[in-house]
Amino acid sequence: MRAIDHGIMVCLECEQLNFQYAGKNKHNCTRCGAQVYARKPNSVARTFALLITSALLYIPANLLPIMTVNALGKGTPDTILSGVVTLIQFGMWPIAAVVFIASILVPTFKLVGLGLLLYSMQRRVSLAPNQCLLMFRFIEWIGRWSMLDIFVIAILVALVNFGQLASIGAGPGAIAFAGVVVLTMFAALSFDPRLIWDAQTDENV
Repeated sequence: MRAIDHGIMVCLECEQLNFQYAGKNKHNCTRCGAQVYARKPNSVARTFALLITSALLYIPANLLPIMTVNALGKGTPDTILSGVVTLIQFGMWPIAAVVFIASILVPTFKLVGLGLLLYSMQRRVSLAPNQCLLMFRFIEWIGRWSMLDIFVIAILVALVNFGQLASIGAGPGAIAFAGVVVLTMFAALSFDPRLIWDAQTDENV
């Protein structure tokens, strides 16, 4: 049984429980005054739009150079994957691991995970709601670490600057990747996890 079946709505601003009154189209929180909705308006459509945009940006983020490592006056632009290889060649294994996890594994998992959740909502695919909720919570939690790679590149650009001896510069791929990170974070915020239980209820009706 869902809270909405008893006419109870939660305020997304202060988490106060509010009652939904019949015949009243607009509800405001009794505590903070914010507008309260039974479900986030256009949650699926907004999440789809943000997810598709981030997926399109993910292509140039991986194809365009994200950084350039110069050593002894020589250097070539590196994409995310080739940058990981370059860092390994320079013996920077911990940094290479951080870049690989934050730039390849995490964004891919977020895109695939949110896409799977949205597909299950739209197509009414029978998925275990507890597993879907766990996956969404993990996507929501891991999103805050997605910018770690951008921070690493910014730190490397600032610290590794020894003129012709060694230097690191950011590339246009870093901008596209930052866009992917921001858009996937907004996509996770716009998704209403309560829709997972709504889909399960609709299947049982």
